Amino acid sequence: MAGLLASDLPRAILQARAHLRPHVRETPLDLSLALSQITGAQVWLKLENLQHTGSFKVRGALNKLLSLSPEHLQKGVVAASSGNHGAGVAYGLHKLRARGVVFVPEGASPTKLEAIRRYGAEVRIYGQSSEDTEIYARQYARQNDMTYISPYNDPEVIAGQGTIGVEMAQQMPQSPDAVFATVGGGGMIAGIASYLKSVWPRAQMVGCQPQNDAAMLASIRAGQIVSVEAKPTLSDGSAGGLEPGAITLGLCQQLVDGWVTVTEEEIKAAMRLFLETQHQLLEGAAGVALAAFLQNSAQYQGQTVVIVICGANIGLPMLQAILQ
Repeated sequence: MAGLLASDLPRAILQARAHLRPHVRETPLDLSLALSQITGAQVWLKLENLQHTGSFKVRGALNKLLSLSPEHLQKGVVAASSGNHGAGVAYGLHKLRARGVVFVPEGASPTKLEAIRRYGAEVRIYGQSSEDTEIYARQYARQNDMTYISPYNDPEVIAGQGTIGVEMAQQMPQSPDAVFATVGGGGMIAGIASYLKSVWPRAQMVGCQPQNDAAMLASIRAGQIVSVEAKPTLSDGSAGGLEPGAITLGLCQQLVDGWVTVTEEEIKAAMRLFLETQHQLLEGAAGVALAAFLQNSAQYQGQTVVIVICGANIGLPMLQAILQ
């Protein structure tokens, strides 16, 4: 997997699009009049917060599940997740009537854990960080002859996330100047960017991370996967480091044109603005991409920008804290 090239992905993404169409929503791409007036740019929002399970993650999880043989499905699957990927796997297992175990780190959002359990998957808590949880889940899958489904470090998962890009290319009247997307493990931005750059070569991909937990950017700068001290962040959906050998590092090096990090206050302010102007829920990870654009909006005046609103799964206590 280490040698996966961006040029390998567009065909796989189109195949994923065909497989996923009966199972996932084609989410709206809306022009935000309010955000456009505030910033002077033409601001489009790709609303993955309206996706099944309230997150884009269901695309990659389902694409991986649909690629498995009946024998592998029968043996069961294992996932590691801070919440949204686990819910996506659980949703897919429910649809395919298969079984699986989802490992989550300590401190995972109760709202997201409840979503996983609601679809019938077994939830087990292991590890203080996402990295620890992923390593243990892979070992568990090997020891029990089950299939491990990574949140990001898998070509089928990346291809599934890349179907967001296919939809955007069909929904947009013209190529945007820039696309802002939050980065955790990098699967979503790698998938979207590999497809969009095959049809819109001049579109700039901007990776967005919270300053408190920016492992991918640190790894990009180091030229190899490195660990960072992760501080608490509203962006729990993007939190955590990269597992050793993650294919997304090389893809992000090839595909992402620029990086922006944002503070917790900027995330909070962006989330409040979205709630006020769009009247929809979003989670912290989605707020990161909006905050990154708002931080740099002056340079995009008169240009066309897409912001991926990657999820809606925010717990009531965090929502109350943001609104105070």
